[in-house]
Amino acid sequence: MASRSPATRESSAARDAVAALVARARAAQKIFERSTQEQLDDAATAAGWAIMSPEHNQALAELAVKDTGLGVVTDKILKNHRKTLGLLRDLKNAKSTGVIGDYPERGITEIARPVGVVAAVVPSTNPGATPANNVINALKCGNAVIIAPSPKGYTTCALLVKYVHAELRRIGAPEELVQHLPGPVTKELTNELMRQADLVVVTGSQSNVRAGYSSGKPALGVGTGNVAVIVDDSADCADAARKIMASKIFDNATSCSSENSVIVHDKVYAKMTAALAKEGGALLTAAEKEILQKAMFPGGMLSATVTAQPVKKICAVAGLTRAELVDAKCLLVEESGTGRSHPFSGEKLSPVLAVYRARNFEAAFEILRSIYEYQGNGHSCGIYSENEEHVRRLGHELTVARVIVKQAHTFATGGSFDNGMPFSLSMGCGTWGGNSFSDNLNYKHFMNITRIVRTIPANQPSEGDLFGAYWKRYGK
Repeated sequence: MASRSPATRESSAARDAVAALVARARAAQKIFERSTQEQLDDAATAAGWAIMSPEHNQALAELAVKDTGLGVVTDKILKNHRKTLGLLRDLKNAKSTGVIGDYPERGITEIARPVGVVAAVVPSTNPGATPANNVINALKCGNAVIIAPSPKGYTTCALLVKYVHAELRRIGAPEELVQHLPGPVTKELTNELMRQADLVVVTGSQSNVRAGYSSGKPALGVGTGNVAVIVDDSADCADAARKIMASKIFDNATSCSSENSVIVHDKVYAKMTAALAKEGGALLTAAEKEILQKAMFPGGMLSATVTAQPVKKICAVAGLTRAELVDAKCLLVEESGTGRSHPFSGEKLSPVLAVYRARNFEAAFEILRSIYEYQGNGHSCGIYSENEEHVRRLGHELTVARVIVKQAHTFATGGSFDNGMPFSLSMGCGTWGGNSFSDNLNYKHFMNITRIVRTIPANQPSEGDLFGAYWKRYGK
């Protein structure tokens, strides 16, 4: 008998390793799914405290930056705290087991049921906050979850799961409800997990998202971020600049919701660029822009050497030495084109912001549309304006799932305490972004609903009721 090839042996080993994890998860979930609402809430809260405990939060944030080399420790601490606090607020008093809806007039009773074992594929940019969000949502609905971290985020994920296990023990819940893939994490392990789980949730690279949708299992994958914001001639430029800059530099722009381009009406262009400069932005010359582009996009692809790095390091990588640039919070690059030949029009995952000048709102709208035809379609856009018609036009005509009005994108798109969006780190982009959903990932995506259907008085219309007006206008 011929010996198996190394690739075949690797595939078999991955299948067996994942099967063992899934078996333990299923056994724990079968017990857990009989929990009361109070017990499910306790489990979700336990997982929340596992990351929000100040000592844990500090350790996770420090380890994340140390091992991934991405982001800022203090910002990750705030992100871990804020995102988890907001999610637990959203979940408080939310029904996720038993009868969640009873509609006698329709003869329908809705019962929440678990989905089973969730595969949660998470990125290196948020190795603590994203898995915590998935774990909390999964437990809230009576599921087990197995996390597939990025290789760089493995240690952070392992520490988070260790903290979660300690909290689950405190409430008497099975530790096997929350597990992670063994290290070193490989594509084969991740893909095998997606094939064996009941539900796949993917946040991160588009290759992982595509693999999730191709896994043969129900999948919730997110689209590419490339947020662009319009500042029209009615905007408060000082307010817009303050919010855009705070959002752009947060955690060195690791968020998919971070602004990548700002499109400014010609009448307020000078005022807006001055306001951005006052907030710490530094505008590059044409020659400096060319130098930066070569460093950031070698071969037309975003370089990992600048991803989620501070301005000082980006300048060092590019060889930019002008003091105003090196000391800035964010680099501003004037741009006029879009598409592959204009890489600054795409997602930059760094404190670098493209600035466009538009002669009027119509021109700004077309620039925005062109940017999303290149990258970021379906995700979200923003606008600073007092003109409701401009806001509405974006909502009615632009292919985005969210229009964020006069808010710092990073803090608004994924839920905020002063808007109504669910707290999440995974934003669906609808069919525009190649996704199966267009809202913020939330606990409702982690449940099945069984409907008991009873008879009601018949409600059958006549043909005339439905076609009468049509026949009158167009004939029968």
